[in-house]
Amino acid sequence: MPNPEPSPALLARAAKIKLLLMDADGVMTDGCLYNVPGPQGEMVETKGFNSQDGIGLQWASWLGLETGVISGRDSPALVTRARQCHMKYIYQGHLEKIPVYEDILAEAGVTDEQVAYIGDDLTDAPILARAGLAAAPANARPEVKQMVHLVTEAPGGRGAVREVVELLLRAQGKWDEVLRKYGLVPR
Repeated sequence: MPNPEPSPALLARAAKIKLLLMDADGVMTDGCLYNVPGPQGEMVETKGFNSQDGIGLQWASWLGLETGVISGRDSPALVTRARQCHMKYIYQGHLEKIPVYEDILAEAGVTDEQVAYIGDDLTDAPILARAGLAAAPANARPEVKQMVHLVTEAPGGRGAVREVVELLLRAQGKWDEVLRKYGLVPR
């Protein structure tokens, strides 16, 4: 659930968003990396993802909000999860994220003001400084939390993405469509 009663300024920013981008480790996950034996005995890296974040991302897609991930690490688990969540943009292995960010903006036909970005670490700072709505999970680096418009109540991998998605959908007048879908408001 989004922070109680977002400020009018935050809601105004959120109302303009057409594209939600995020980091993976520490945002979509709690930042833990698990090395487990693969089928041939080699070590394979995997991660854990939050189901509520996932359904939030699916609602965003259903309601016309494009989403994507820019990660510094390469991970087959992330590709699978991003596809499950209907993410349009999936970029991995990019510690320097601005060139990828600019490519995504050009492809999506949006401006900085129309982008929300969720990041937790120093490598995310250049995009957070440009995004129309910059957010950080509760467990983000202190330097990052100081520069964003929103710090979620939940840490990364534990509902932070869902909080941002709900804020965007509420600010854009789309949240009632989600509630209606599940019979929680009259039709």
